[in-house]
Amino acid sequence: MLTTIKGYYEEGHIILTEDAPVHSKTDVMVTFLTDDVQQKPAKRVPGGLKGKAELPDDFNEPLDDLKDYM
Repeated sequence: MLTTIKGYYEEGHIILTEDAPVHSKTDVMVTFLTDDVQQKPAKRVPGGLKGKAELPDDFNEPLDDLKDYM
């Protein structure tokens, strides 16, 4: 079962603002939701993928699987 409950992190502790729906030892995963941007995104380079992808010569040709519908 996956359940999300709200809480906050303060001074090294996680404080839950809702009751957890479990009553025994259970594994949890914590995701921190922050507005802070830690890293600047890499600059995009125009043409950076040139030569890394190719389209087949028949790319725009109708597909044989769809002939019954055309």
